[in-house]
Amino acid sequence: MLPAYILLLFVAAYYFLFSRTSSRHIWYYLRHRLGFSATKSLVSLYQNYYWFGQALIDRIVMMAGIPNRFTFNFDGEQYLHEMVAGGKGGLLLSAHVGNWEIAGHLLKRLNTRINIVMFDGEHQQLKQYLENTTGRRNANIIVIRDNISHIYEIMEALNNNELVCMHSDRFLPGNKTLPAEFLGKYAHFPQGPFALATRLNVPVTFVFALKESLFHYHFFATKSVVYRDEPHTSSEKVLEAFVKAMTEKVKLYPTQWYNYYDFWK
Repeated sequence: MLPAYILLLFVAAYYFLFSRTSSRHIWYYLRHRLGFSATKSLVSLYQNYYWFGQALIDRIVMMAGIPNRFTFNFDGEQYLHEMVAGGKGGLLLSAHVGNWEIAGHLLKRLNTRINIVMFDGEHQQLKQYLENTTGRRNANIIVIRDNISHIYEIMEALNNNELVCMHSDRFLPGNKTLPAEFLGKYAHFPQGPFALATRLNVPVTFVFALKESLFHYHFFATKSVVYRDEPHTSSEKVLEAFVKAMTEKVKLYPTQWYNYYDFWK
């Protein structure tokens, strides 16, 4: 893996120098939303590309079962075991922070199947790869399509006491959204995950997997909550709690939020 990481130094430099559109959006996030100095923003921009490249390499290594030197520590794993013991399954909401696919793979340690919800057009080749490599490893892909078939798949998974993992910081054009203040300015988040959180009557937790060194990951899960579709636990309240958790992780690991478009548009 070290040779791949060394090569990645040059690949990250290429994107740092020539990928102007994505760099502009990450620069805005670092410079204007986190308030970094110009110098720190430049360094962090390069690090963002480098960490992202590592995330792609690590994902392939882990899910293909290639021998590796990775180590992990877990904060809040007991909440996931409690979910499974409760018999209703659970909804795991995450973001494009760190390396969620590795976290989903590690959750095979739980005595249930993991379902990862993905957009139909999101990394088509990666989806196919995940289906081929994780299907044997206690994971399943649920694809979000134009119809509502994925909703039935999610409900079936929960009825089978399985865990359903969803990214909650990105949406496709035309999807319903909810506004929330994030890093000092309002942005839009997909409505779907937070609406499901209040309507499915299952425990909900927020999860993140961040890389802390070349071969070490740190997994976080918040205490699970069963939200009700009532005025005091509306979708907006779930979103508020999620944004709070996401903000905390983004500030701790600012170069590991892989968002390459105008999030605050």
